[in-house]
Amino acid sequence: MPTTLSQSDLPGLELIHRGKVRDVYALPGNRLLMVATDRLSAFDVVLPDPIPGKGEMLTQISNFWFEKTAHLMPNHLTGEDVRSVLPAGVDPALYAKRAVITKRLKPVPVEAIARGYLIGSGWKDYQATGALCGIALPAGLQQAQKLPAPIFTPSTKAAVGDHDENVSFDSVVSQVGEELANAVRDATLKIYAFAAAHAAERGIIVADTKFEFGTDENGVLHIMDEMLTPDSSRFWPADKYQVGISPPSYDKQFVRDYLEQVGWNKQPPAPKVPADVIAGTAAKYAEALDKLAGIRLD
Repeated sequence: MPTTLSQSDLPGLELIHRGKVRDVYALPGNRLLMVATDRLSAFDVVLPDPIPGKGEMLTQISNFWFEKTAHLMPNHLTGEDVRSVLPAGVDPALYAKRAVITKRLKPVPVEAIARGYLIGSGWKDYQATGALCGIALPAGLQQAQKLPAPIFTPSTKAAVGDHDENVSFDSVVSQVGEELANAVRDATLKIYAFAAAHAAERGIIVADTKFEFGTDENGVLHIMDEMLTPDSSRFWPADKYQVGISPPSYDKQFVRDYLEQVGWNKQPPAPKVPADVIAGTAAKYAEALDKLAGIRLD
């Protein structure tokens, strides 16, 4: 059975960051130990109830994609066995499938988002402005419609509890320089196209996804953090897709829909999540992992 872990506890290791989902520890040799917990955030607020096994599923699907796209771009994984760095007395079963040892990279301070379909905040932006993050689009597009071509729509990297904000490509250039901004945009769209084609063969539409990048000591760009997970992407079953409605998805939209129904104001603290919504969310993640990567954790 999958393990459940709301918060990691690794005595003797230096905790350098506790994010919405991941706990990150420093390791010798310019490395990190990254632990995906079962915390779930919605609308940029961490919910009080974990989703059992979610961290394992996120890590396994990320590892699948990192390996699958290694020919396109280097990634942060070192390939080392997590058990080799766990403190004495810690149950390795808790961490074996949800933690990875990574290179310690210098993060590029932007969320790199690829959008192939008009949905979510992009649909709201289009309705208001006729554009998506400042990129002009044809008139008359409908909700969930496929875009003429995938587009790169960067956003800021918000702290826990804050909201990411869409920014222009020019603002990314001014922040990190033209060469790095172009490299991030090109990598984002190339990896998205590859992943969307892989998923389409398995009956899944990747509507959009978010990547994070970092550079090593030689300035080489790597993809890092997580990759094409249900937390960072919208996955739609192709057989249920239709233009004009928000399709059902394999991601945390299941939880978002519940929170919208109960009228939560999207400010902390978040309300408790019923057991059936937790179970349904876990099942969605498990189905995505199985369909995309052929991996079952049960």
